[in-house]
Amino acid sequence: MPADPDNVAPDGVASDDTTSDDTASDDTVPGSAPSGSTADGSSPRKPRRKRSFWRDLAVIVVAALVLTILLKAFVVQVFSIPSGSMENTLLPGDRILVSKVVYDFRSIQRGDVVVFSGAGSWDAPATTPTNWFSRIWGDATNLVGIAGPDTDYVKRVIGLPGDHVVCCNAAGQLTVNGVALSERSYIYPGDDPSDVQFNITVPAGRLWVMGDNRADSDDSRYRSSAPGGGTIPESAVVGRAFLVIWPLSRVSDVPIPNTFEQAGLRAAAAVAVAPVPVTAGGAGVAAAGLLAWRRRRR
Repeated sequence: MPADPDNVAPDGVASDDTTSDDTASDDTVPGSAPSGSTADGSSPRKPRRKRSFWRDLAVIVVAALVLTILLKAFVVQVFSIPSGSMENTLLPGDRILVSKVVYDFRSIQRGDVVVFSGAGSWDAPATTPTNWFSRIWGDATNLVGIAGPDTDYVKRVIGLPGDHVVCCNAAGQLTVNGVALSERSYIYPGDDPSDVQFNITVPAGRLWVMGDNRADSDDSRYRSSAPGGGTIPESAVVGRAFLVIWPLSRVSDVPIPNTFEQAGLRAAAAVAVAPVPVTAGGAGVAAAGLLAWRRRRR
């Protein structure tokens, strides 16, 4: 009788359906593994289903886009420098990282390089393109810093709310609350601090900003007819520029110059924003004394 090729004994010799004696055999050949298991008794492994390369790629791309959008919306954003108004601190074509959370932990400081929206203050209110393709393209290019809204500006903060900013003293320097600023380390080589005279006390909730390229910067000096006399609202600040990331040859941080760290500047600022004392009449003095006495008793 021909051997059954599907029934193989452990030694590899083909066997018949029956043994040489007349004893009936069952379906399992002695020494062979039970049906549905391997020789060592374990269950056979199911073949792995191959994952689709294109599906994995799509998941990676979508996850990267979602992460980028979240970072842009809440943490950090890339901006491209379009003009020379901040030379040589920032050059046309530079890509900068702007922190959008730094002012959640500290206030805006003099000397910060900030990106802000001029829509509604320096410029007309922003309008949304009616063409859907233009909207999508604008959002995509803004997302990676290729382009941005035409109403976004980058300038250096010179005056904070309450600061008295003047150009210029006898030495041709800007003064803030009477303290002269030494600006040679960051303004464009050969530029004067300003060719335009001004004398302004920065309103509450607003900032006085200027470009480092003083001879070629459209800044607070030239916006006197705008709301706030050329100042910008603090609420319009998108964030602080802290790092140049492109081109690679210019990778560097964007620090606050030492001139803004003068102890005298901070002390003068405290005096400038201190409340003005009011002289009270006899009734006012008596009321103040009574209030102080009651507080002491409490």
